[in-house]
Amino acid sequence: MRNALCPLSFGAVCALTWVSSAALAQELTITNARILDGTGSVIERGAVVVTEGRIESVAAGSPAASRGRVVDAAGKTVMPGFIESHRHPIGGGAEWLASEAPARMREFLDAGFTTVLSAGDDIDTALELRSRLEDGRIEGPRLIVLGRVPTARAAAGGGGAPRVDPARSDRSRAPRTEAAAAVPAAETRSAVAAMARAGVDGLKTNIIVTPGGPEEATLTLIVQEAKKHNLPVITHAVTVDDTLAAVRAGVQSLAHTPHIGHLTDEQAKFIAAARIPMMSTLGVFVPYFDDENRPTFRDFEPFPWNTLSSGGQGPVNARLLWEAGIVYGYGTDTRFLPRESLALELRPLALMFSPRDIVQILTRNAARAVLRDDIGTLEPGKLADIVIVDGDPLETVTDLLNVVAVIKSGEIVVDER
Repeated sequence: MRNALCPLSFGAVCALTWVSSAALAQELTITNARILDGTGSVIERGAVVVTEGRIESVAAGSPAASRGRVVDAAGKTVMPGFIESHRHPIGGGAEWLASEAPARMREFLDAGFTTVLSAGDDIDTALELRSRLEDGRIEGPRLIVLGRVPTARAAAGGGGAPRVDPARSDRSRAPRTEAAAAVPAAETRSAVAAMARAGVDGLKTNIIVTPGGPEEATLTLIVQEAKKHNLPVITHAVTVDDTLAAVRAGVQSLAHTPHIGHLTDEQAKFIAAARIPMMSTLGVFVPYFDDENRPTFRDFEPFPWNTLSSGGQGPVNARLLWEAGIVYGYGTDTRFLPRESLALELRPLALMFSPRDIVQILTRNAARAVLRDDIGTLEPGKLADIVIVDGDPLETVTDLLNVVAVIKSGEIVVDER
């Protein structure tokens, strides 16, 4: 990582000083902890040792030897850092980056989130934010950036009037009577290559299949082209039929639980058998109650009651997919404060999943949903992304809201113990 505060002429000296201090900060030992390692195992009293920003050991009892700073968890719960697999954190351009981004990123850390996926925001702003997070100019979670590639001329958004939240008037709900216009194959190849040159971490696509339309074939081409650039494809599909099409196209991750249409057992088994992880985003269609007890939508406007059926169908389909064996990870696609978004998402999740399931959904499974194998569990070799929670989430799942300390890559970034 770079130190942007060093003058150019002093760059080498500053870099050496910063690397040395960073290395020290990334060594620590957490003792006296109740450990939920993200794999389903529980250590009632144990220790976590971190070396060079990665987990060296996780074991019961006291460590044989401590590393760096010793953090006494005082019996609190220690678990993997939370992962937000579907968010749109970008709130503007250069002015937002300078004036608001530091506070917005701090909100994610305060809520326990050490990794956030930007699911198709303004690409220039998202890439610049990722750069500032990586080199320390802004303190916050690591950011995974997706760039958008369309599957049809009319499939880039959710429909509706300008500046209206697309989920309010999602074209996926409307009857589909005509085929959408196709994007030429050469244009699709060029769009994928352009995103690769820009430096994105993956591609975001939206599929709304029209009668005789080009969407599935174009999505298949996007997946094929993306593989040439080692880019995964993560796809927005919110109906059962669109989800099935995305699976047939071979995408690497599904950005939503299908909440329009009831899954049959056969369809659930087909989706799960593809071994494609899925993001939850169930709270989008659950009312958020403001300080005056008004039910609001994620755009802070009155809740659209015509979408309420999705608030019930989504959790039902989620459980059917879970029973079929899908890897189901936490994601919100909401715009509330990260802690409030977590509280909202826990409500529908708790209808269908146990606290133990939800801990796995928030950590290991969310890591799989964002296609990372170096985070999500407390195991040797993984990045040392750790939260300390006051309470027992396996007993009371809302204790996940009681984050008192956060460690990212071995560095303590929040400490309110």
